[in-house]
Amino acid sequence: MFSHVTLGSNDIEASQTFYDAILGALGIPAGRIDERGRLIYMHAGGRLVITRPVDGRLAACGNGHTLGFLAASPEAVDAWHAAGVENGGTTAEDPPGVRHATEGRTVYLAYLRDPDGNKLCASHKISG
Repeated sequence: MFSHVTLGSNDIEASQTFYDAILGALGIPAGRIDERGRLIYMHAGGRLVITRPVDGRLAACGNGHTLGFLAASPEAVDAWHAAGVENGGTTAEDPPGVRHATEGRTVYLAYLRDPDGNKLCASHKISG
């Protein structure tokens, strides 16, 4: 459905430290900074782009926005969460654990906020 997702950042270096750690915990290669100063991650045909806003204003997180990442196991979710907290992120919502989602699905998930306040989630579907 998506070709790419772009998030704003006020500190690309801090973002690279954070995203290299959390995405590395999910088996995604380290990002690279392109000629325009954007931090880019490529995996399975999709791209995550972290950039300073093109209008020159400060980046701000979106209220109600969450970017979700798929994890191969509950252990990968835990590693993702730990890597985020150790690299400038903060826990958002409850600690990592099992949640009973809509339509009878059971998932193991965790939420983080990145150094710029963007809300992220890693999840692994257990059933449903």
